[in-house]
Amino acid sequence: MRRMTTLKAKKGLLEALVLCLAALSQACETFHYCDPVPASRIDAAPDRLSDTGLFSDMGTRTLAPGVRPFRPGFELWSDGANKQRWVYLPPGETIDTRNMDDWQFPVGTKLWKEFRHGEELVETRLLQKLGPGERDWLTLSYLWNDEQSDAYATPEGAVDARGTELDVPAASECVACHGGRRAFVLGFSALQLSQGASGGDGVDLASLEAEGLLSNPPQQTFSIPGTQTERSALGYLHANCGHCHNRNRPSRAGSRCFDPENDLDFWLSVDLLDSPEQTPTYRTAIDEVVKPGEPRDSRLLELVSSRGIFRQMHPLATERVDERGVRILSDWIRELAP
Repeated sequence: MRRMTTLKAKKGLLEALVLCLAALSQACETFHYCDPVPASRIDAAPDRLSDTGLFSDMGTRTLAPGVRPFRPGFELWSDGANKQRWVYLPPGETIDTRNMDDWQFPVGTKLWKEFRHGEELVETRLLQKLGPGERDWLTLSYLWNDEQSDAYATPEGAVDARGTELDVPAASECVACHGGRRAFVLGFSALQLSQGASGGDGVDLASLEAEGLLSNPPQQTFSIPGTQTERSALGYLHANCGHCHNRNRPSRAGSRCFDPENDLDFWLSVDLLDSPEQTPTYRTAIDEVVKPGEPRDSRLLELVSSRGIFRQMHPLATERVDERGVRILSDWIRELAP
């Protein structure tokens, strides 16, 4: 009788576990699913990168008139890919900067991000403002051909593109990150362009102001408060986590599309306070996912240090742990010791 009872208990536990896993899988699928981009928007996009207006000469990689390079102060980890970025702003137009955290761009704005694996071109992503609304953006990746002479629209994305470990996102997946802010554009912002990363002829906040391209010029550049360790950690979390984990995510209809249900806020507003302890990151992460002085016991570091479904951050387009990022966050958490 006891053995039978034990077997029934085990069977009941197994059935409960199966139901639990099924529910978890369904929730995860809902979380990972992003609504498809309207076919009309994809069909209207250029089939080839050479037709998007990036280069006037593809062979020599001569930039088209008005296209300029830039570099954000803090970059999203993309499995060690080498990246270049360019922006085109329509002549005579300005960026609406009344909200310095969420710039609104004029129709016709284009941004490109190129990915290389070593010296080989893999993909180039395009963001193009098509209309006046906040969500009137084309998001599309172009996969480079074997001859490295041009790249072709790949709306469905690609896994291990061109034999590398880099995955090309589907057009619908781009909204997972970019849809987390009203601006839609993430790396071209007041905070990111204040860090002096572009240099040379690259666009930065000062050059945009000098050229009269900002509707409401700021009175200063913006910096992250605290020690070098704190600035590095907060900047890393801003660039890699803040587009999803922030309390000002715009609402939208349709799928959740990588929309986390928590109160964490890693987005750094330009209205930064004097002390790093007053930033949203400190206020929401400490005690929630960070244990001061104990990196190994901090949930945040566990997620950043892991790869695999249900247990990695950030969840998109990365299969390798960012060892440098782990060191940055470890140093920060260690220095939080009372």
